[in-house]
Amino acid sequence: MATRTNLEDAISKIESNQRVFIHGGAATPHFLVKELAAQSARLRNVEIIHMHTHGDPLYAHPEMRENFRVVNLFVGANMRPYLDFDRVDYLPCFLSEMHQLFKSGRRRPDVALVQVSPPDKHGFCSLGTSVDVAKTAVDTADIVIAQVNPRMPRLHGDGILHESNITYFVDGDAEVEQVFSKPLSELELSIGRYVAELVEDGATLQTGIGSIPDAVLASLKNHKNLGIHTEMWSDGALDLILSGAVTNKEKRFHAGKSVATFIMGTQRVYDFIDDNPSVVLLEASYVNNPTNIARNKKVTAINSAVEIDLTGQVCADSIGSQIISGVGGQIDFIRGASLSEGGKPIIALPSRTHRGISRVVPQLKTGAGVVTTRAHVHYVATEYGVADLFGRTLHERANALINIAHPDDREYLDKEWFQIFRKKST
Repeated sequence: MATRTNLEDAISKIESNQRVFIHGGAATPHFLVKELAAQSARLRNVEIIHMHTHGDPLYAHPEMRENFRVVNLFVGANMRPYLDFDRVDYLPCFLSEMHQLFKSGRRRPDVALVQVSPPDKHGFCSLGTSVDVAKTAVDTADIVIAQVNPRMPRLHGDGILHESNITYFVDGDAEVEQVFSKPLSELELSIGRYVAELVEDGATLQTGIGSIPDAVLASLKNHKNLGIHTEMWSDGALDLILSGAVTNKEKRFHAGKSVATFIMGTQRVYDFIDDNPSVVLLEASYVNNPTNIARNKKVTAINSAVEIDLTGQVCADSIGSQIISGVGGQIDFIRGASLSEGGKPIIALPSRTHRGISRVVPQLKTGAGVVTTRAHVHYVATEYGVADLFGRTLHERANALINIAHPDDREYLDKEWFQIFRKKST
C-alpha cells in the first residue's frame, strides 16, 4: 500500500548512482522534478531518463553536471539547449521497442517519478494523459513516487494502477500542462488539403501534433466513419470526433475506441477524455506494434519530416547532426500502414523552410539521420502536390519529388540529380 508523505521525504529516497524515470508530456510531475533539483547537493551521478517532458528541466542545467546525467528517448524543445552528447544525450529507439530498454535491464529505472489521478474507492488511480512507456517504468522500478493531482484526467486502458503498485504518494494539485495550436497558414492548409484527398472514408488515422497534422485534420471534417489508432492526439482530432467525422465504427481492432499512447492538448481535450470509455490509452509497445497497427484496414499514417532526399530517404529527428526530436513512432506507423489492407503511409512537409531553403534535397545534410528509409516511403506531400514513390525507380522518384518541390528549386534539383547520380554512371 502506498505511503502518503511530503515532497522532501519522498524524494529523499532517491540515492546517488541510481536511474530515475520521469513521466512525460502533459503528465510531467513538476512538483517532484523541482524537489529533485532542490536535493541535488546530496546526489551524484543520478541518471535521468525520459521521453519529452514539459517545463524547465532543472536537472539538465550546467550547474547540475556532477549531480545528474540525462538520457533523452525523445528530445523536446525544453531539452534542446542542453544537449551536449556527453552529460545530456539522446538514445535513438523506436517507441514500440522502448519498453524493452526497461524490461531487459539495459536501462531499467530504480525509481519512477509519475503523476496520477487520485485513487478511486477501490484504490485505483490513473497515469492520466501519458501511458506510453510510463506503465513499463512503473512495473520495473523498485520505487514509484506519484504526484497525486485531482485535476489529472482519469483515462481508461493500461494506465490504471492500484495504489499497491505505488510506493509513495505526494499531494500535487496543479493545472495539467496545456498545448495550444498555432493559427494555420495558407501553405499549411494547402498541404492539409492534398493529404486529405488521399484519406478515404472509413480510414484509421495516425497523426501527431503540430501545424501540418492540424492542417490535415482540419481538412477532414467532411469525411465519414474515420477511426483513430495513433501514438498521440490533440485538439485537431477532438474536432473530428465532435463533428462526427470520427466514429471508429469501421475499425476492426478496438472498434468504437479512439486508441493512443498519450494525449496533449487544451483543457477541453482533458475534459473530454476524463473517464470517457470511448478513449483508451494503451502501452506504446502495443499501440505502436506494426502488426497491431495493420489489423485495422485503410490505416493512413501522416508524419512530418525535416527533409527528404531525391531517393526518398527521410530525416525527421535532426537538422544535420543537431538532434531536435527523436525517432518516436514514425517508422512503426509507416510500416504498419504499409501492411494494412488499403493502408497509406504519408510524409507531409512544406517544400521550403522558413528561411527559404528547400526541404527536398539532393542528399541529406551531413550528420542527418535516416529515420524512414527510401524503401518505407510511399506518399510524400507538399503544398505543390503529392508524389507516389511506391514501385518507382530512383530516377522516377527523383522526378516525382522534384515536381512537388518549390518551383524555384526544381532546376537546381534536376541539375544536382544529374551531377550526383547519373553523371557517375556515364
